[in-house]
Amino acid sequence: MRAWVLLSAVLWYLTGVGWQRNSERTEKGFIYGKPGHPVKVYVKLHHNSPVLVCMDFKRAEKETVDPTYLWVGPNEKQLSGSNRINITNTGKLTVKDFLEPLSGLYTCSFSYKTIKAETQEEKIVKQRYDFMIFAYREPDYSYQMAVRFTTKSCVGKYNDLLFRVLKKILDNLIFDLSCHIIEPSYKCHSVKVPKHGLIHELFIAFQVNPFAPGWKGTCNESTDCEDTTNHNILQARNRIEEFFRSQAYIFNHDLNKTLPAMHFVDHSFQIVRMDSCRPGFGKNEGLHSNCATCCVVCSPGTFSPDVDVTCQTCISVQIYGAKSCQ
Repeated sequence: MRAWVLLSAVLWYLTGVGWQRNSERTEKGFIYGKPGHPVKVYVKLHHNSPVLVCMDFKRAEKETVDPTYLWVGPNEKQLSGSNRINITNTGKLTVKDFLEPLSGLYTCSFSYKTIKAETQEEKIVKQRYDFMIFAYREPDYSYQMAVRFTTKSCVGKYNDLLFRVLKKILDNLIFDLSCHIIEPSYKCHSVKVPKHGLIHELFIAFQVNPFAPGWKGTCNESTDCEDTTNHNILQARNRIEEFFRSQAYIFNHDLNKTLPAMHFVDHSFQIVRMDSCRPGFGKNEGLHSNCATCCVVCSPGTFSPDVDVTCQTCISVQIYGAKSCQ
């Protein structure tokens, strides 16, 4: 049975009849250095970095004689080719399967020669380019929702019964998506409605969360499980939104204006997306304006122990992605 039909039947049974109501890239995807200005680069966790070019764009448009490149990583050790680090003979760097500890300052020392045509005099020109690379992941989505239902009175068992039935219906609606309803609550208020006098309404609030028991089983060994959970929570949001749209439709079109005393208040459905970050990650729009919606790895001197959206200060932390202050 469709969920909205089930709820309609429950409402009729309960109360009877009532009344009606990033980073800078080129077109090739390369990121060039800027003399004297560190370039911030954001790499999604477990993905490959973009191609970092040990040269500024203006220099790259010119002929370069006898270029040399030297890359140094966050541990201040010279980088060389490996299963994770790829450096081409033209100084282009790619970091594969990026992880939190790989975040930090990457420096490339670049040198080349200028040669005077008349005298063949050679001069070595040196330049340094800094890239600050940060691991990031997508935030975990949840949705705070609110709806209103009319009721005969703010006193009595029917209000609590409606509340429990509604939660059960919504949980069943999104169960297969490993999502569930958390923090449900309601309050009854008296509302003065134009042309209808004073009525009683239930103000119901709840959160739709993608981490129902057993949610990890939906990941299928994926390293980016937030992609899966966010996809599921979006589907859950759409189903619940459609459910309440159906409530409004059936009462406005199918019942000839005759409604149960407890029914959904049309246009009362409200929804707000709420983001959270995994431990070791947080949002900082001021520091990471090019990735303002991302959960960026906590820098040294900060940590995040839970699913908050900010990294907290801890001067003893010396690593990226700290989950505790030690």
